[in-house]
Amino acid sequence: MAVRRLEAAALDALFGALRRRGYTLVGPTLHDGAIVYDELDGADQLPIGWTEVQDAGHYRVVPRDDDARFGYTVGPYAWKRYLHPPALRLWRAERDAEGGFALLDEAHVVPRYAFVGVRPCDVAAIAIQDRVFMGGDHVDADYQARRAAAFIVAVNCTEPGGTCFCASMDTGPKARAGYDLLLTEIVEPSRNGQRAEPVYLLEVGSERGEELLSELGGRPARDDEVAEGERRLAEAAGKMGRTLDTQGLADALRRSLDNSRWDEPAARCLACGNCTLACPTCFCNTVEDTTDLTGAFAERTRRWDSCFTHDLSYIHGGPVRVSLKSRYRQWATHKLGTWMEQFGTSGCVGCGRCITWCPAAIDLTEEVTAIAASAQARATRRQARGAPSPESGKGVGDAAAAR
Repeated sequence: MAVRRLEAAALDALFGALRRRGYTLVGPTLHDGAIVYDELDGADQLPIGWTEVQDAGHYRVVPRDDDARFGYTVGPYAWKRYLHPPALRLWRAERDAEGGFALLDEAHVVPRYAFVGVRPCDVAAIAIQDRVFMGGDHVDADYQARRAAAFIVAVNCTEPGGTCFCASMDTGPKARAGYDLLLTEIVEPSRNGQRAEPVYLLEVGSERGEELLSELGGRPARDDEVAEGERRLAEAAGKMGRTLDTQGLADALRRSLDNSRWDEPAARCLACGNCTLACPTCFCNTVEDTTDLTGAFAERTRRWDSCFTHDLSYIHGGPVRVSLKSRYRQWATHKLGTWMEQFGTSGCVGCGRCITWCPAAIDLTEEVTAIAASAQARATRRQARGAPSPESGKGVGDAAAAR
């Protein structure tokens, strides 16, 4: 379908159309010194005229010189909190007259969310979690229901942040699929004290999105307007704050479980789990059983967990990954390596949240680049000596995992 051009007022029409269809609107808003995702009543609650400055262990909200609605990158929250919530009650039971327990029936109400302002990296992250929770033999029914009910309004990224590297992961700055509607925000710099209002290029990605078009107004975009949007996206791809060479990276990590470089991030890591909580694809969880003091009531809850917690790898006799080094290595090698074997895709979308929100300013791209370079140097030395290359990680993984 042809690209349409919308004025800024069309966002009010979009919000109204979604509300009339029964959606709860969730989008970016300014709260407590950060741009976060929260429920919105209208387009006036978007972070109009605000952006952020991000670097390793650094995040600050600063004003813009225009009235862009989506003039930021990504904040501390990921959309997974609405599709794979931090706490989900799995069942409840109460003691019956015979002394046993009876499961209590509960009405399972599936929220209908409309996500507004989903960045391309986060669109890709949702697709990855679709594979995790719905792509195998065992489908997560709660995730499946929430996902089917969600309406996604994506916004292309024209101003990447200091920790972004989505271009390296081929997940941005333009969204390619997985959305109902896609916006590209174009705003000119303010002149003579006049703050410029943005305009939007709109693309449709689903029948649900097409059904809304008649209520949004606008007109077909001219060729020069479409070209301007493409120019800004191409420019954004060259302005990423970070880069990561993924060629051969998974194999390099598999061959580097005993690399001494893992000691450096481990010496700084606080095991706080910020990186995994902020990550839009991490899905580690634990199950918690609770009862009341009388023993008459019990329930089971699934809660987010992290591979950085000491007990996540606990089996009979103790945890498998005792050291911080082993837990950091597990996270990085799974995210950028063995995730491919499990789900057919990398577990990283290049959003940079793990770098920004690490209180120790550990940079994933820096660490794995150094490890890959070390693995390549070691392979080159072997070739120079005429020694055969060892199989990737063979004989190393089990011994290295506990260190």
